[in-house]
Amino acid sequence: MDDVTPASAPPPGAAWLRQAFRLYPSGVAIVTALTPAGPVGLTVSSLASVSAEPPVVSFSVSTATRSAGAILAAGDVAVHVLPVGRAALADAFARSGEPRFTPEQGWVVAADAPPHLPDAVVSLAGTVRQTVPVAGSTLVLVDVVATTIGPPAEPLLHLDRAYRVVGSALDREDLSR
Repeated sequence: MDDVTPASAPPPGAAWLRQAFRLYPSGVAIVTALTPAGPVGLTVSSLASVSAEPPVVSFSVSTATRSAGAILAAGDVAVHVLPVGRAALADAFARSGEPRFTPEQGWVVAADAPPHLPDAVVSLAGTVRQTVPVAGSTLVLVDVVATTIGPPAEPLLHLDRAYRVVGSALDREDLSR
């Protein structure tokens, strides 16, 4: 069977792909690392589980940012899934020049590990296993060595350029419709 693109769909390309993924909800996480110059971090919405055994996750970063370069060079990283109510923190780590790792943001910064966010829904600490350059981005695979479950909270979502909250769950009757 030939690949068929509906007449109403735009041809594949950068603008089309951006629009397609604006319609795909994702979680919001901050990736942190500790470098000789201090802590670094950035917001990602590309976190994915790759393997349960061994435990491996992935995320992608734009290599155009200084924070991404520092994270790629660090080796050890922590990934913090943000709870609802932390959209301002996600914004701070998504924009260049915004304050990061301030006491008001609640980070725990130690001298020997990536910064930790105690109120994250879950935090995954690990070591970069592999990086795969793709044009102006890099796919990062991380071997997870520790998981910390945070206080009970709904995760923050991102959809169509806006932060969102999880809606109500469907019951079994709704699944059959």
